[in-house]
Order: sequence, then structure tokens, then C-alpha cells
Amino acid sequence: MKIKDKKTFSAKTASELKTLLIEKRDELFLLKQELIQKKLKNTRSVFWKKKEIAIILTLLKEKELFKNAKNI
Repeated sequence: MKIKDKKTFSAKTASELKTLLIEKRDELFLLKQELIQKKLKNTRSVFWKKKEIAIILTLLKEKELFKNAKNI
């Protein structure tokens, strides 16, 4: 994942990140199915998809903590 991709994720709102997270998890599910069926040519794509999901989850957590810190 490139740095500019991370920046585009961080520019999104929490609700946009949640919808993106659902999409990425669905894509990961499909990739895993293809991997099991031995149809997937680039097995590294599963790793990258997991990494994207982790980045999105981290950004969601940061936004939540920042929001809670503002309210205090």
C-alpha cells in the first residue's frame, strides 16, 4: 500500500470508512474462496487486502478516540 493511499483513507469520514471496510471484507472473503479453489494467481493479494483492512480499522479507532478526547 502506498503512502498516498493511506492519506486518501485518512481523509474519509468515519461512515465512509465503515462502508469501505465492509467492501474490503467482502473482497477478502472472495479472495479466500478463490485461494481455496486454487483459482487465485496472486496469493499475495490476500496479504495486501488484510493490510488495507487493518489500516482502515486503525483509522476508525483513531477517529473514535479523537472524538472522545474532544468531548472531555
